[in-house]
Formats: sequence, structure tokens, C-alpha cells
Amino acid sequence: MVSQERPIKILALTSQGAALARRLGRELAGAECWLPKNQAGEPGDQAFSRLSEAFREAFERGDNLVCIMAAGIVVRGIAPYLQGKDTDPAVVVVDEAGRFAISLLSGHLGGANELARRVAKVLGGAPVITTATDVQGLPALDVLAVQHGLTIENLAGVRPIHMALLEGRPVRLVDPEGFLYGELSAFPELFSLDPDLDRALNGPGPTVYAGFRERYWPPGWLRLRPRNLVAGMGCHKGAPAEELVEFIKQTFKQEGLSLLSLKALATIEAKKDEPGLRMAARVLGVEFLWFTATELEDIPVPNPSPRVARHMQVASVSEAAALKAGGVELIVTKQKSPNATLAVARVVWR
Repeated sequence: MVSQERPIKILALTSQGAALARRLGRELAGAECWLPKNQAGEPGDQAFSRLSEAFREAFERGDNLVCIMAAGIVVRGIAPYLQGKDTDPAVVVVDEAGRFAISLLSGHLGGANELARRVAKVLGGAPVITTATDVQGLPALDVLAVQHGLTIENLAGVRPIHMALLEGRPVRLVDPEGFLYGELSAFPELFSLDPDLDRALNGPGPTVYAGFRERYWPPGWLRLRPRNLVAGMGCHKGAPAEELVEFIKQTFKQEGLSLLSLKALATIEAKKDEPGLRMAARVLGVEFLWFTATELEDIPVPNPSPRVARHMQVASVSEAAALKAGGVELIVTKQKSPNATLAVARVVWR
């Protein structure tokens, strides 16, 4: 979860709070103990002059916060820095006796619920969780998405789904590759599985879609994207990045694929130093992979090219590279632009 990946800043104001902070600092991986200058003095203590500055710095750096002090102090202190549930860090408030760890901010996406449970376990106290789905024992789709490595395309779509679950209204799950079905099948009264995306689009009601297909989406659909597509690409020498990026974008649009599902750009070793390919991968925020001619030569492809074979010693670059990068099937066979070829493969989800 996010709370484990981000550094944790533990803040306290009094000597009793400082003792708890040091205890937590020893037990929580990645945690630092921050205290007022008149309290800091033991090995490992970090000092702050003003609490407001400590809050500001934590939000700027994206540090999770464990605050051993009154909740009102924390609410007033962090208020100027709040941006949104998809960016704000986790904030947990602990009383000075260590009896309660309250998940105050970013309970789901930020991981504050989980962090509160960890803090309570260390201190022998009780976690206080107030998010509605947790209270009702219902699955939280934003949490499940993070746990399964799925990107939430439309964060605003989470709330209508959660409201439907809380009201006992059924939610359709369109999950052809089974990213979430294993867990959500434990709630058959709440989730109905529909493996056919195009058929489901004609039905009413709140729906969760987990997949890489792109469509004209009805209201009430929450879209979760796996990173399970690889674009194989070959290009002429000096092909500009802008052209390559636009070629990929247009192909994904025409084929009804989500760019959020693109995991990597793959090519042949002879093209690994092409500035346009490297820049295209950076612009799209994906891995850049390459394979030797020997690695690609025996991969069966639907569109081998004698011309490519004469120049590159392999019959295919784009299709072969996409499949070699883990592809189990070609979603898009070789497409051509003036300076490049492109193929897209689905990879096995891990």
C-alpha cells in the first residue's frame, strides 16, 4: 500500500508524545521522529522550530504523517495544504496515551487506514477507521485497484460505486481478464459479472470495468486500467519523437485501446539509441526495451517483411518485439506510418 512506500514523519509536541514517537520510530520502517527543539535530544531525533513548517514540508515531500497530538491541531495545521484524495499523504492522529490511532486523511488511496492499523498494533491501541466501506465491511474499489496495480482512470467514478454498494444496489463487474473477480466474487449479492464489454455498455446501472479497451463510456462507469500492453516499434533513422508519439496515440485511438494500459515500448537492439524512440518512451511514461536480432529472428509473426530482413537480419521488428516483450497475443498487427511501424501485444498480467 501507499503508506508503506512513502516515508513516515512522526510528529509530537510534549515529552509524553515524544516517548511514543520514538517508540513508533523504532518499529515503523521508513519513519523519522520529529520533535520541537526543546524535546529533541536523543539519537535519531529530528527537530522542528514551527509545527506549521513541519506540516508544510511533509505535504511538499509527500511524507505520510503520524501526529501525536489533538486532532483539532492537526486539522487546522494541514488545512492549507490539502489538494485531493489522489495526491494527499496519509495522516493519522494518535492520542498521547497511545490508545487510539485515528485515520484522519486519505484513508484509502493514501493508505491512512492501513497506517492507523499498523500504528495501533505497535502501541497496543485501537485503530479508528471511519470510511464507510470499511465500517460496513464492503470492498473499497480504490484500495483494490492500488493493491492489484490498476490505474484509476476516473477517480470521481469511485464514489457512485461505493454509494451503490452502501445502499445495497447491485454493481456490474466487467472484468474479462479476472483482475478483481477473485476477490469480488465473495460478494455475489453485490457484484454481477458480465464478461462481454460491448453487451454491458447497453445495460443500465453502476459498473466497474477493468481492462484496456476504450469506448464511449456511459455515466456511472468506474474504469480501472491494467498496464498490460506493449507497443513494438521500428523506425527510420532520425524519426522524430513527436511523430512516433502521435502515431502511437492515433493507433490506440483507432483501435479502441487505452494509453493508460501501455506498459512499454519495445524495439530491436539496432534501434536502441534512436533519440526519437527513447524520447517517445519518456513522453508516454513507459519502459523502453530492446532485443537482439537473434532474440527476435525465430518469433513467428503474421506479417514478416523480406525488406526488413535484408536490412535488420530479422523478418519483423514491431510485431516480434511486441511479442518478445511478454506478449501473449497481438492486439494490433503491424501498422505503418511514413517513418515507423507499430504493433501492440497484450502481455500476461502479474
